[in-house]
Amino acid sequence: MPAKKVGLTLGKFVPFHRGHQHVVETALREVDHLIVVIYDSPEVTPVPLSVRARWIRKLYPTVEVLEAWDGPSDSGDTPEIKRIQENYILGLLGGRKVTHFYSSEFYGEHMSAALGAVNRQVDPLRETFPVSGTKVREGLFENRSLVNPIVYRDLITNAVFLGAPSTGKTTLAARMAEELQTVWMPEYGREYWEAHQIERRLTLEQLAEIAEGHLEREERLLLEAKDVLLVDTNAITTYMFSLYYHGEAHPKLEELAVRCASRYDLVFLCEDDIPYDDTPDRSGEVSRSIFQKQIVADLIERKIPFIPLRGSLEERVQQVKVVLGCYEKYRNPYEWTGVLR
Repeated sequence: MPAKKVGLTLGKFVPFHRGHQHVVETALREVDHLIVVIYDSPEVTPVPLSVRARWIRKLYPTVEVLEAWDGPSDSGDTPEIKRIQENYILGLLGGRKVTHFYSSEFYGEHMSAALGAVNRQVDPLRETFPVSGTKVREGLFENRSLVNPIVYRDLITNAVFLGAPSTGKTTLAARMAEELQTVWMPEYGREYWEAHQIERRLTLEQLAEIAEGHLEREERLLLEAKDVLLVDTNAITTYMFSLYYHGEAHPKLEELAVRCASRYDLVFLCEDDIPYDDTPDRSGEVSRSIFQKQIVADLIERKIPFIPLRGSLEERVQQVKVVLGCYEKYRNPYEWTGVLR
């Protein structure tokens, strides 16, 4: 019986791009079992190791992913750095035998020698996939074809505008998309209401369908966004409408509202300090004031941080630009707001 072939590759994967996938897929065709070691590397990227590891596990369920939380941060071609890296990998493997080491980098030679494995170089000249992590990081939108959609959507900032009816959410989301040359997600509930309402009301089940439909469209638009997707309302708003009209919500809608607590990178609350614009689907200025208070209370109860937006459209546009100018996805928000500086 032939000996089992075990492959190993490693990297920071910031981000995990088509070139990395080519290495992994080549290895999967050639070995019986593949191990991928992924380093923490906070000095290179704010994207958590757990997120980058999840990309690989989703794309390649049979791959064994080892998260190197304590991996050495030094990299280079000196004898000392090589020895540090080799000793770390050998210790991480704990005596397990690797037969093939896969890479497209200079370290393939010394690492494979330390492992007693075949030095399997894959596309070292980057002819098949002319891509690098630096290239993708410097122009994610322009180079989005070089990363899998699973990776791309996790690198896009997802910003949502909340607020009672007639607080300027739609106008602001559309304007910001124009300013930033990206896409925005219109409120699906308005479209659904116009097509399905009976005497200006929707059922509990229909309100849950709104939240599901909105989420599906939002996921698609994340793959079209440039740096940031601007979203007009979310399942929390639909949940609040359900409570307002029915005194309860469908369990599916409740679940989707709970998921909103961690779904969005930035939550903007459009205040009700602008003139009320009455339309057939709205319930009056007094109801707007009450609904606004309920939304604020719900956000506080869910422990969702939000950024209030006040004033004219131009003033709100500038407020959003300031926040987006400071924000960096996956960074501690207390750091970028200056609280801990």
